[in-house]
Amino acid sequence: MNFTAGQIADQINGTIVGDRDVDIFNISKIEEGTKGSLTFLANPKYTEFIYSTNASAAIVAEDFEPTEKINTTLIKVKDPYSSFTTILELFNKEITSKKGISEFTVIDKNAIISDSSYIGSFTTIGKDSKISDNCIIENQVCIGNNVEIGEGTRIYPGVKILDDTKIGKNCIIHSSCSIGSDGFGFAQNDDGSYKKIPQTGNVIIGDNVEIGSNSTIDRATLGSTIIHKGVKLDNQIQIAHNVEIGENTAIAAQSGIAGSTKIGRNCMIGGQVGIIGHLKIGDNVKIQAQAGVTSDIKSDSRVTGTPAISYMNYNKSYIHFKNLPEIVKKIDKKE
Repeated sequence: MNFTAGQIADQINGTIVGDRDVDIFNISKIEEGTKGSLTFLANPKYTEFIYSTNASAAIVAEDFEPTEKINTTLIKVKDPYSSFTTILELFNKEITSKKGISEFTVIDKNAIISDSSYIGSFTTIGKDSKISDNCIIENQVCIGNNVEIGEGTRIYPGVKILDDTKIGKNCIIHSSCSIGSDGFGFAQNDDGSYKKIPQTGNVIIGDNVEIGSNSTIDRATLGSTIIHKGVKLDNQIQIAHNVEIGENTAIAAQSGIAGSTKIGRNCMIGGQVGIIGHLKIGDNVKIQAQAGVTSDIKSDSRVTGTPAISYMNYNKSYIHFKNLPEIVKKIDKKE
């Protein structure tokens, strides 16, 4: 797709400094910019590259003033990162224009598929499932019975969506996810063996949810596992049965949430966080990477460590921990 710097500026309410008519047909990192590409500067760490980049145009902050000669056209905006994201979406539009059904699909006669959606090769769709308008279901996707997929949702290759799952509008589910498989439910017998507890619930996913590759979301034992609208899940995340995640919460890679835990809205959870079952995490909570959460957390808290405690208390404790060898030496001397 080709644009001029002026056309891009108009899309993001930017102000041009330089050549408004310079052609843009590609996007690049600032340190790897080439003629015809658009880049951006949001992190001051990369400021040095604005003077050497070969990109034809760069999105920068309104208050950016160069201290050296600059060869690229500048597009000044209030928020460079957000504006660049908008332009990425503009360049990406052509990817989402697929329509039609591959001849190599297996679709139950009772399934309903919108004429405006795309179904890729070797995908299977079960009885009474419904695919809404403008969906893109890529190759080798398995969709079970009585599944509903909302308008504009995109499902990448190799995803498994099992029976009774409900997915909202404009969701993105990346490759090799498993949604709606049995939760980890077993009862121990007197002889130490285990009896499987039937998992009879489902998974409900709200609008505008994104789920990263190789993540798993288990169906509820009873009722529903619920991922509310706007939630963003990174790759390789485990969501157990009957978990509920509030609106616009973001969770980074390799985190695991045990059964029946409820997480509030607008939370930020770092990578490799472990949360035990049957807890309640409030709204606007921030959990640092690799924390182990073993008790309820109040809204607006910031925690870290295992077991997780207040971020400030952890830092104070860590100072003493670092000094522990010297303290032990002093005690040994006195003894």
